[in-house]
Amino acid sequence: MQATAPLWDDVRPAYALVHQAAHLLANHDEQPGAAIQAAYDQLLATMAEQHDNLGSLATAVDHFLKVTTSYHPGLFHCYDVPDLPRTNNDLEHLFGATRYQERRATGRKVASPTLVVRGAVRVVAAVLSRTHSFTAADLEPGDGKQWRALRAAIDERHATRRAQRRFRRDPAAYLAALEKLLLTGILPS
Repeated sequence: MQATAPLWDDVRPAYALVHQAAHLLANHDEQPGAAIQAAYDQLLATMAEQHDNLGSLATAVDHFLKVTTSYHPGLFHCYDVPDLPRTNNDLEHLFGATRYQERRATGRKVASPTLVVRGAVRVVAAVLSRTHSFTAADLEPGDGKQWRALRAAIDERHATRRAQRRFRRDPAAYLAALEKLLLTGILPS
């Protein structure tokens, strides 16, 4: 038992800091995102200051600080946006459930290709339709400019998928047509 006491004394400061980070992110006091971010930033500064006192876990805390820095811009939105999943696991579950419902509704064994092409619309629609009943007025586009931009993005994805299919069907003809377009666009007629 005494052999483990020095080891515990070595890792206790790092353990306490990581435990405090988990407690802050759990947000049991239901504070707004700005307050959590300020407290978390202070904790990260404390971790950086105590680097030399963290013993054998100093490299692990360095990794923790590096990963937290990379996720920092999107880490606190979940505290301000209602029903926004806090973790990647929640998002993965949401997407998995959507794929399951899609396969169940279409009878396919795999997700429909339209889920990939129209995913930005279909996933949002699938998630919201489970939690909210919509009226005809709710479905009417509010911002025509935004709707047209979304339609243009979807049409662009459709064109890309069509080009892939044409290439797979007859690669030589597809490449010859591209070469012809390239040469007529460059050379004078």
